[in-house]
Amino acid sequence: MFRLQQVKLKIPHTEDQLFEKVCRLLRVDGDAVISYRITRRSLDARKKPELFYVYTVEVGLKRESAVKKRLRNKHIQFLEKEMPYRAVPTGMNVLFHRPVVIGTGPAGLFCGYQLAKLGYRPVLFERGAKVRERIEDVERFWRGGTLDKDSNVQFGEGGAGTFSDGKLNTLVHDGSGRNQEVLRIFHEFGAPEQILYDSRPHIGTDILCDIVERMRKEIIRLGGEVRFHSCVQDFETGVGADGEEFLKAVWVRDTKTGEVRRVAAETAVLAIGHSARDTFQTLHDRGIRMQAKSFAVGVRMEHPQEFINESQYGKGYDTCLPAAPYKLTAKAEDGRGVYTFCMCPGGYVVNASSEEGRLAVNGMSYSKRDGKNANSAVIVTVTPEDFGSGDPLSGMEFQRRLEEAAYREGGGKIPVQLFGDYIKNQPSTQEDAPAKGAYFTPQMKGGYAWANVRRIFPENLALAIEQGIRQFDQKLKGYARKDALLSGVESRTSSPLRILRDETFQSSIKGIYPCGEGAGYAGGITSAAIDGLKVTESIIKVWCPFDRADTP
Repeated sequence: MFRLQQVKLKIPHTEDQLFEKVCRLLRVDGDAVISYRITRRSLDARKKPELFYVYTVEVGLKRESAVKKRLRNKHIQFLEKEMPYRAVPTGMNVLFHRPVVIGTGPAGLFCGYQLAKLGYRPVLFERGAKVRERIEDVERFWRGGTLDKDSNVQFGEGGAGTFSDGKLNTLVHDGSGRNQEVLRIFHEFGAPEQILYDSRPHIGTDILCDIVERMRKEIIRLGGEVRFHSCVQDFETGVGADGEEFLKAVWVRDTKTGEVRRVAAETAVLAIGHSARDTFQTLHDRGIRMQAKSFAVGVRMEHPQEFINESQYGKGYDTCLPAAPYKLTAKAEDGRGVYTFCMCPGGYVVNASSEEGRLAVNGMSYSKRDGKNANSAVIVTVTPEDFGSGDPLSGMEFQRRLEEAAYREGGGKIPVQLFGDYIKNQPSTQEDAPAKGAYFTPQMKGGYAWANVRRIFPENLALAIEQGIRQFDQKLKGYARKDALLSGVESRTSSPLRILRDETFQSSIKGIYPCGEGAGYAGGITSAAIDGLKVTESIIKVWCPFDRADTP
């Protein structure tokens, strides 16, 4: 098999034109090709408005040895046969109870799916609702209804990433093939083929909901179980002869009835997500080792998508191109990093709150990314030194204080401010926004109110955000326009703590496996899913598949 890199074609072009160019580079006829697969596609906009797609393609040929001898192109490599990702149970210890997975975000879902596929018949506990019921709960809240503390943008089937842009790119470099396996599974359950090769793959919240539902049904078909409205609220442990504390059971509360029941378990995967603050508190009280870590907070910033398209593609760009993304970084005068995060082309700012009296925002896009506005988080790094305490939960409390300030500032609605007013530290109002040059309106899920977003933050952070936006304007002209819209607070960028685990992926209580973004080991859908696979691999090295007839 041959890998061809840097295959560049001007936009627009057809798939046939790409295939023809590949054959020319290999100096073969089309009928010599026995396999053909695009493995990567990226956009080259350095010569805008002339734009190109750049491909990496893997091709299998008849009589490959003869072709290999005559090729002298540094961008063409001959590949040995690739080994697909494999997870094989080798553990010998007997499970007397089915393994428990706590949470059905990407970490828990992929861990649960892989365990079910390998014969472990896991039980997944999810405090929120099934994805279809969850959508109804969230949309009811966005229309002005009461917040459901267990079924919202943060909690429920699919996790927090379900109401997002559905980005599947990751900075994780994993030589074991886990990254590609995650994308393959997403594709198997309904994601478009392009995610397998696009440099910035995304699904969109609408397609992601379908995929999550199909994966759950497959887990059940394979012998697993998924229990909704089931919040794990405590952990029962024992002490072994070696003096080590180990898991004996989890206590699960039905969030609808309040009933609490004991579920015996030797293993529990903690895929609880970055917003499971009550569980963080329980784990801390139980003495599980954890530590505060750095994360980032800031605002959502909106611009017209057409403005971003022209900035990235040039005027008169081809309409076949997708809504343009961007990624920007800067450094404030105090040395803090400021950067854009989770940019949502053609997306919405959403009320992502999960606690009463506190307000958080996030960004979301549908698969078509056809909304009128682009939005991105503009965030600044905060460290444990900013929290003023050595307590592992201090970052969580810092988030809460910001969210309480945001709730007050917007009167329970998403507070919104023009960037021109943010600079002056004065509130924007419904009456004077048009007079100040605002010709586009917020695109939001949930009510919003004109306010002073700057007041949410300590002044050092507010100033760092302003300085970062001004620097972004040097890279993307017009970014710091006075009518750009800021809303807040973006506080759930990642977990504010890390639940420590050893080389076997277990916590200080043996049998408990911290996993994914909430535990502090991932930073997005794909990296969380990858961590779910890693934890699965650790479990199956110790325990043999579960084949007992009884269930917990």
